[in-house]
Parts: sequence; C-alpha cells; structure tokens
Amino acid sequence: MRATRSIAALAIAVLGSLGAAPAAAVTDDERTAIYMQFRALFDAGSYQEALPMAEQLVTATEQQYGAKDRALVNPLANVGTTQLRLGNFAAAENAYTRALTILDSTATTTDRARLRPLQGLGLSYARSDQPAPAADTLRRAVDLSRNLDGLYNLGQVDFVRALISVYVAQGRLDDAEREHQYAFRIAETAYGKGDPRMLPAYDYLARWYEYVGRYTTARTEHLRALRLAEATTGRLGPATIEPLRGIARAYRLEYLYGPEVTQEAAADDPVLFSTNQGVGQTMARLNPEGERALALALRAARKASPPVPAQLGATLVDVGDWNLTAGDGRAARDSYRDAWQSLVAAGDTSVVDAPRQLRYKPPASSIARFTGSNYENYDEYAIEAKFTVGADGRTRDVVISPTEAPQEFRDGVEAAVRKALYAPRIANGEPVEATGVALTERVLVRKPAQKPAGP
Repeated sequence: MRATRSIAALAIAVLGSLGAAPAAAVTDDERTAIYMQFRALFDAGSYQEALPMAEQLVTATEQQYGAKDRALVNPLANVGTTQLRLGNFAAAENAYTRALTILDSTATTTDRARLRPLQGLGLSYARSDQPAPAADTLRRAVDLSRNLDGLYNLGQVDFVRALISVYVAQGRLDDAEREHQYAFRIAETAYGKGDPRMLPAYDYLARWYEYVGRYTTARTEHLRALRLAEATTGRLGPATIEPLRGIARAYRLEYLYGPEVTQEAAADDPVLFSTNQGVGQTMARLNPEGERALALALRAARKASPPVPAQLGATLVDVGDWNLTAGDGRAARDSYRDAWQSLVAAGDTSVVDAPRQLRYKPPASSIARFTGSNYENYDEYAIEAKFTVGADGRTRDVVISPTEAPQEFRDGVEAAVRKALYAPRIANGEPVEATGVALTERVLVRKPAQKPAGP
C-alpha cells in the first residue's frame, strides 16, 4: 500500500508539472511517465487511483497532438478499460465510442487499432444490459480478430465467450451453440487433442450442453476430459476431479429435468461402471453412475497433495446437493457441514453464503421455453418473485412484485417458484433460512389478434 501511495504521489507530481506547462511543452517522455504510473496502479488492481492517471494521459495527448488524432485511441481505451473495471459502464462506453469515432475518420475498417475499443465497447454494452448493441459490437470485434490474426487465434476466446453470454441473454441459442463449437475448435487447434490445456475447453462445452438440457452429450464431453485428465495426472489425480464432478452433475440434472431428446441420446451413454440404467429412460431415482463418479471425485480431492481446500469444499457441496436432491436431508447437512470447514480453510465461503437453485422448471410462458420463430407476435414481461428458502431447501412465502403482466402469468411464475428446490444458505456450518431471495422470470404473452381494417 505504501508503494502504491508513493507511485500515486510521484504521478501527481508529474501531472502537476504537466498542468503548469504550456500545451506545446508536453513531450513523449512525459506522456510515457504518466502511462507507466497508470500501468503500475492498474496492474496492482488500484483502479480508482489509476483512473485519474488514465484521464490525464488523454489530456496530455490532446495537448500534444490535438483532440482528433489517432494517438488518442489507446489512452481513451485505457480510460474505458479502467471505467469498465470500476463498473462505470456508461463512462466506459463514452471513452470507447470516442476512440472508435476518431478511427472512423483516420483508419480503415480493418485497422488493428479498432480491436481493443470494439471489444471494450461490446463488454460495456453487455454488462449494462444492452444485449442488442453488445451482440453487434462483439460480433464485429470477433470478426476483426479473425481477419487480423487468423480464424482460430486464441486472442479472441474471451470475447467469443462474452458474445455467447449475450446470445443466451437474447434467447439466440442456435447462435450461442455455433460460437461454443467455434470456441472449442479454437482451443483444439491451438493445443491439440491430447494437451491438458484442453481440459477447460471440455468443461466449458460440457456445461453448455448441461445448460440446454443435453445431458448425455454433456457426459460424453466430461468423459473425454476425464480420459485426458487420467492420462495427465493418473487415475484419481487432481485433474480428474472436475470431470468426475461434471459427470455426476449431469446425472443429477437429468434426474431433475428428464433426459435429452436428441439424436445423440440414442447413442450409448458414457459408462464408468456397470449399470442397468437404460439410455433414454426417465429415471425414478438418481442414477448410481453419478453417485459413484461423485464418490471418486471426493476420494481424489481428499488425497490431493498438497491439499486444495477450495476444491475439496466444492466437491463436498456437490455431495450435499446430491443428497438433498435424493431427499436425504440428514446426509446433505453432514456434507454441507464438512464443506463449510474446507471452505473456511480456503478463505472463501461465498459458494454457500446464499441459496443456490437446484431445481426450477420455468412456466410454459417463459422465454426460456420458447421454440417458435414468431417472437414479434408476443409481448415480453419481467415477473419478479421474492420468497424465503428454508433450511430444508424448500421455498415459501412467495410474493410477486407489482407488474403489468396478466394475472395468469403471475400465477404461473408463483407456482413454478413454489415447486423449486434450493440448496440452503450455510452459516457457521449449518443450513439456515434465507429471506428476500429473488427470481426474475421473463414471460411471453401473445398479442391480441389484429382486426382487419374496415372498408
């Protein structure tokens, strides 16, 4: 902290001398000195202190080159990025937009200097809940990145994933699916199928399949990751923990929501152990394959050397979730209690500090269940429910916030929330009640039919 303050003091002294000098006296060396102070603070995570440095660099660059010179693009992007880190999305948007406006008059549409402002502007839109401009801007950033650095360059991955999130927010699941496949190919092209750096790519793709209800396909990806992990760190090595947890999670979700109905589901389901569970059957109980995978993950987490308390705690949380889903409240409490001890040792209990949704089936009117192509024939409403989650994970005291949505749709959301199951909040190792839990459901209401115009 003392070093950071010293840097800030030095930078203020530099800025003060700049402010006192005539505009023409600003030099490249002085601008570089400001930039170095900015970077030191930014890299230290001191964004609030870094912001004045970034803004002063813009001012100094304007004094040296003018208000419309392309030398301003990077300083403006620095301001935008700092504002983005501070959560000031409108200010970030303004900085990035100004940088792009300068480039519109000084550069071609394929100039590399556009890449950073486009990426930052897309993220600013996305994080301020503006999905339409976010999708357009991030799409332009991704296309430019591929044009400049190759179709499968690794530099685009973060922004492809941001684009995926925006597509999901818009309900454009086909577009999100396409970009998920592309993101996986980027990793595969860069690393090769047998490289352990592929493990996060398998996990990311598998979680997508879980999200869209393709549980058999998800388990296939988790199993591929498991085989790679075993080849990397051995059976029950640390790298096997996440794939095993994923296999168990996919089985638990399938039990709650039913098996996927796709061509992939007709193929043989990946099997770790012998099981009599038929592919495509609705499960009357949790599949023992998942429970065994979870038991292996727990064994691997407990034998890890050196121990990784955060990973052990997360695995024990999974065990608690499995037991609660199976209706064994006592076993769930025991697992959550053990998980708490590990998470405390890791210094982060945030995963259990609030209730977590384990089972929730949106009402038929939910945009999440919309499969048509005539979206324009519907009005969209956001319906917020607030409720209590008990220590047993059950919901009660559901209250629907005031809304213009028709009553039957409010009733549908309330009924869905009442049937939901949550992992309870854990405090001091024990499940406790949580009030004021909120859920917002987006529903579609068909517009009234238009009467034909009269003669």
